[in-house]
Amino acid sequence: MPKHVLTAEFAHESNTFKKGFTVLDDFRAETYLTGAAAITERGEANTELAGFLDAAREAGWTVTHVISAHAGPGARVARAAFDDIAGQICAAVTANRDSLDGILLSLHGAMVTEFCEDGEGELLARLRAIVGPDMPIAVSLDLHANCTPLMCDLANVVLSYKTYPHIDMRERGLQAGRILESHMAGRTRPRTLRAHRPMLDEINGGRSDEGPIVPLYAKARAAEGQPGILAVSINAGFSDADIHDVGPTVTVTYDTLQPDAQARARAIAEDIADGIWAARFTSVNSYLSVEEAAEIARSFVASQGPLIIADYADNPGSGAYGDSTNLLKALIDAGVTDAAFGPMIDPEAAAFLHTHRVGDQVSLALGGKHDPAFGGGPLQVTGEILHLSNGDMICDGPILGGLHHSYGTTAVLRIGGIDVLVVTANSQMLDQQQFKAFGIMPAEKSVVALKSMQHFRAAFEPIAQRVIVCDSGALSTPRYERRTYRNAPRPIFPLDRSLELTPSSPG
Repeated sequence: MPKHVLTAEFAHESNTFKKGFTVLDDFRAETYLTGAAAITERGEANTELAGFLDAAREAGWTVTHVISAHAGPGARVARAAFDDIAGQICAAVTANRDSLDGILLSLHGAMVTEFCEDGEGELLARLRAIVGPDMPIAVSLDLHANCTPLMCDLANVVLSYKTYPHIDMRERGLQAGRILESHMAGRTRPRTLRAHRPMLDEINGGRSDEGPIVPLYAKARAAEGQPGILAVSINAGFSDADIHDVGPTVTVTYDTLQPDAQARARAIAEDIADGIWAARFTSVNSYLSVEEAAEIARSFVASQGPLIIADYADNPGSGAYGDSTNLLKALIDAGVTDAAFGPMIDPEAAAFLHTHRVGDQVSLALGGKHDPAFGGGPLQVTGEILHLSNGDMICDGPILGGLHHSYGTTAVLRIGGIDVLVVTANSQMLDQQQFKAFGIMPAEKSVVALKSMQHFRAAFEPIAQRVIVCDSGALSTPRYERRTYRNAPRPIFPLDRSLELTPSSPG
């Protein structure tokens, strides 16, 4: 008989410094699809679900897909939202328990809920309470996971993306599925161990395009060819979550049937973790002030593509509010023209602009409404409405290609020489269609300012003449000392920059 595998996707990256909670409507606004509807939308895109289904076709499984639920990074997940989605997964496992051979989950690894620090560990604990200790469970994670000991104890297989920008989701889903198949077939008996270092995150956030972690990714891939080593993953951590198990980890899934595999796995994990620690002062990014970025933009001559300015600190993809005004104000004050800026996440402003028509001149308070202490307060502006939209698009870039996406109620407001994309939904800039769908052609601009840390590079670096990164002082500022950590264990780098480790105390 074919193996019966239950699959689900449940992902959230939780910024514990952000006010409020991520509620069920936030998932519904982003991704909240069950069964066949999820497979139709996500089953042939660059998603872990697509990789799971690739593995299913290879092995001839019968698949029960429960749900694909994802909300943009934000505040802690409300109990009601967690219980709804986790409850659907647990109910499906209970209903199919007698026929199930394995469970395959796409999670994030940095979910913090209203009631616990480890959302993924909580879900896995609920599942283990239903299926017992012997059911094979495989989990794929984002590489910005704060991977906890509980996750590794409760899931047999734990592996993460190896690219940032993330472009290998389908590949990792297939890898997780293949390891699960080998377990269900009795060829392997996987377990996962973890190495950790006392850091808030890897200094470059796990960048896989340049920097000191690039050779460590190569080392991880090479190690997967060793006998009994099934998966080696580097997790950069997520410093916007103030939790006990914050920080970079290395996980190794190994085959307990192979002699000495556990010892090899431990040596691999500690060696790579040592490499992360050794590179803790080697930052690739130079963080400009908004004034410095605006001055570069003012004098920039675009001969081979635009200047791309990334507002690192106001990245909605790490849970920042996306409404910081400091960079936009600096660009306006500098008289920058032929420019695009986006997104400015301001539902109130977007709704106001929709009470007018294209071509109208309007004045309003834009952005800065959540926490002016981080990134600046509301900016009084006057501009011309260029575009009004429901925010829907189909993306075509390396990360979101083939997926439907929506900014919700959306407008483009030209302020001086800057076309500002004003949106409702929380999302960082990942794909050129997030501008193009609303009449802004980024390749034709001289300056494109966008809110993203690193993911923007996949779609925008190929068109850029130059890329610079600035710190607007928003919620995800790389100046960690501006955030008050209460739960992260101390000492921890970089809050305690003089911290040294000895071989006997890896952390």
